[in-house]
Amino acid sequence: MWLNMHTSLVYLMSHLRILSNNLRVNKIPHMFSIKNQSISRIIKMIILILLNSFLCFSQKVDTVIDKKIYTSYYSFDLKVPLYITYYLYKGGGNSTRINFKEEYKSAKNSDYVRSGYHRGHLVSAEDFAYNQELENITFSYYNCLPQYPKLNMGPWKSWETKIRQESQIWPLKIYVGGIYGSKKLKNGVAVPDYCWKVIFNQKTGLILHILMFKNDETCETKRTSLNEINRLTGYKITFNSK
Repeated sequence: MWLNMHTSLVYLMSHLRILSNNLRVNKIPHMFSIKNQSISRIIKMIILILLNSFLCFSQKVDTVIDKKIYTSYYSFDLKVPLYITYYLYKGGGNSTRINFKEEYKSAKNSDYVRSGYHRGHLVSAEDFAYNQELENITFSYYNCLPQYPKLNMGPWKSWETKIRQESQIWPLKIYVGGIYGSKKLKNGVAVPDYCWKVIFNQKTGLILHILMFKNDETCETKRTSLNEINRLTGYKITFNSK
């Protein structure tokens, strides 16, 4: 199904490009140049919309993986979790960090070597560092996506610390994921354009934070909305505090 859709889109976009190029030939009368330029812009917009629609549509959860302390909504096509949910109360500790574990149809250690990206935890290892066995479960590629080093060690880590501090006061439900475009590491591991977090206070049922992080040199971090996350991912996540 996905291959047929991809083939059809490529075929359609190639013909739209040919039409767009034909509009730019010198034989077009000057009186029609403005109109044809507008048509050309419209065709380019159609190409971008079709490509974006395919990328979003191809991002589907292939399997839901119960990892005891978190649930990973994983894509075998992209070799990353689309998003993860977990609960946190009084997180933190001093357990020893281990190496990431390769699992069924997951990314591999070699995919990240000299890639320029960190192995970014979605569920922070330190959240469960009060128990070595539980912290070890976070070192899985079912809980990992390529993250720009400056983001991983900067705003992302700072917000992990802040959220962990809030978990000392309230029980939290956390959603965390990526918004993927066309960037990939070797072996087809998808690189998110953005990472995001949604934090619920389970005691009150209210949202504490809805955050979006740009996964590049800028590390731009902003507050956003649930609707915006669903719009950008291209699929619907039913957010709740339970």
